[in-house]
Amino acid sequence: MKRLLTCFLGPLLYTGLLTQVGATIISGEVTVGTGDFVLLDPVFTESSPDNTVGNNTFQTNNLYGFNEDQNISLFDDLNVDILADGAGGGSGPGILSTGSMVASHYIFFDPRRSTSQVGRVTFDSDILGILTSTSNLAASDFLINNNVTYLNPRLRGLEANDSVAITGSNEIEVDWRASSPGDYIRVLTAYSPEEPPTAAVPEPSTLALLSIGLLGLFGLLRRRAVA
Repeated sequence: MKRLLTCFLGPLLYTGLLTQVGATIISGEVTVGTGDFVLLDPVFTESSPDNTVGNNTFQTNNLYGFNEDQNISLFDDLNVDILADGAGGGSGPGILSTGSMVASHYIFFDPRRSTSQVGRVTFDSDILGILTSTSNLAASDFLINNNVTYLNPRLRGLEANDSVAITGSNEIEVDWRASSPGDYIRVLTAYSPEEPPTAAVPEPSTLALLSIGLLGLFGLLRRRAVA
């Protein structure tokens, strides 16, 4: 049965029915320091090993970011360390309520040795909140990117002299000094217009292909049952 499903549903993977597109981090820059901003693809090879983050797997002076789960409705209240005030700034700790629609993004700095950096990152929708503490990062890990392996989850978060601020409705500024294993934060933004809903409506041509495939599958199963 599994082989039959693969034969009939496999082509749908290439029509776009089961895929998503969109880049919800627009841009970034390093304003103080020697590195650059690097937007990572959902599957990246810049780390060693590939697709890992959190345990000295980058070791550069770059500021990195990648998108995590997108346009998710919160199933429970979520504590954040910095809550957006709705006027382009932050108001301190707060709560995003159940049912809030969020898009998640991971921002980090993983230098080879203790190094300072100031940088900015811009998103395609308004910022709702930022998670900087170990406990709040752990509580929000249901939003992770499933293509990435997250290492050292208990050592994430910012130290006392590190800071992150909301400097515009869709922009943050980080000012931090990192060593091993690096500094890591999660930024939650509002519904991302660049990312389609999880249950996207397929195009007519895709629906036709799906119908043909299902009819063929049912017909084959029926012949097997009669035999």
